[in-house]
Amino acid sequence: MPNFSFNHPRPLRNRILASAAAAALIASGAIGGAVMSYSGSASAAAVMTSDLQTQAMPSFATVVERVKPAVVSVKVKIENAAARSDDLSGQMDNLPPQIQQFFKRFGGQNGATAPHGPAPLTMAQGSGFFISADGYVVTNNHVVENAKTVTVTMDDGKTLDAKVIGTDPKTDLALLKVSEKGDYPFVSFAKESPKVGDWVVAIGNPYGLGGTVTAGIISAEGRDIGAGPYDSFLQIDAPINKGNSGGPTFNLRGEVVGVNTAIFSPSGGSVGIGFDIPANIVDNVVDSLEHGGTVSRGYLGVMIQPVNQDIADGLGLKAAAGALVDQAEPGTPAAEAGLKSGDVITKLNGETIKDAADLTRHVGALKPGDKVELSFLRDGAEKSANLTLGSQKAEKTAMASATQNDGAPMLGVQLAPAKQVAGAGDLGVVIMNVDPNGAAASKGLSDGDVILEVSGKTVSQPDEVKADIAAAKQDGKKAVLMRIKTADGARFIAFAFPKAS
Repeated sequence: MPNFSFNHPRPLRNRILASAAAAALIASGAIGGAVMSYSGSASAAAVMTSDLQTQAMPSFATVVERVKPAVVSVKVKIENAAARSDDLSGQMDNLPPQIQQFFKRFGGQNGATAPHGPAPLTMAQGSGFFISADGYVVTNNHVVENAKTVTVTMDDGKTLDAKVIGTDPKTDLALLKVSEKGDYPFVSFAKESPKVGDWVVAIGNPYGLGGTVTAGIISAEGRDIGAGPYDSFLQIDAPINKGNSGGPTFNLRGEVVGVNTAIFSPSGGSVGIGFDIPANIVDNVVDSLEHGGTVSRGYLGVMIQPVNQDIADGLGLKAAAGALVDQAEPGTPAAEAGLKSGDVITKLNGETIKDAADLTRHVGALKPGDKVELSFLRDGAEKSANLTLGSQKAEKTAMASATQNDGAPMLGVQLAPAKQVAGAGDLGVVIMNVDPNGAAASKGLSDGDVILEVSGKTVSQPDEVKADIAAAKQDGKKAVLMRIKTADGARFIAFAFPKAS
């Protein structure tokens, strides 16, 4: 039996205080600037207070009445149900522990696995919405993942069989189509992005309670929650819960501004922090799914990392912005255009690149064959390159590596030429005997990592490393930038010099 909580009437004293406050406003002429007469009773003032509240708050009734018929409940029978869960385990294993603890999917299983049979099934549910009169439905990928069968239930209670046309796990979107022909109610995507503070209405199927309407505002935009390479979520405070996944969020014109996909919650229930995939992303992905069942994204061919302040100081940059190229992979558009390790990409087609994740989103929004112009910094000089994007390989466009680069200025290591250390290769200087309290350890470096470059110069001897560090300090740089090869590949790490006391 579900547990429901009910609101109790407000205490009498609070009602009297509210009535008295309204009466004071009326008596002072602050409301409407008109002289009003009333019986002087608390009940009359309370009625006036209620009228004022009604005038101050918007009504969503007209919008809801128009769009609600297009919103559906999505129910699926899932194979391999053990791999599905209401939390992040098995779905977002690569996220940092703190995000795994709080971010919870809310597709919502409902039911138990069958006790017999080689392929147990379970029921899961979410939400969706029609985007065309001929029966195309948008929902989340995680709602229909591993689905054996899919049905949608309309607002009037009619249930329809549906099939999965295509999915895009990277944006957590899926496109369905109902099997029965008909003229279905549908909604459209907003062409203009909403602004922080705009009112929105979410409609969906939380906990199986279909047709549920909640309201709130856009709380923030451009949120990156670590769910995928193209994160740029809208944050909303309209209450959404398990089962709202895949449901639409509308503006006051009845246009879809986003698709509910995740919540931030220590308990699994709404705490007023939900995340929507923006309409412009949904529209592009859905169009690709409808015309081919897959999403084809452009491919640049670089390994990149963020530019933090230490790296900016090491490179002599004015601001900690852009995407630092770790490596341009051979045979890719980036390599053919002449990009190389140490370049900092600052613009793509004239648009400023804020950081590595921003470059990944920009490239991912383009298609193979698109021509682009890159602006980048090399040795402090601005340069540009024109290239044609290729087809994405191994799920990479411009892969950002998660690197932390804050720490102490001293390396705290012993060094040896790579040629003298078995298995280290012929290039660089090997790090040995890492001091657990030193700067190298604080950067996550360990014995066997290889310093390839210091301040853009290749090194092969420990003395060269020391000399280049000294030269960077003498030149007045705040940090020295090194390119270091680890088990995860080569990346740049900046070591800050101590500030003069």
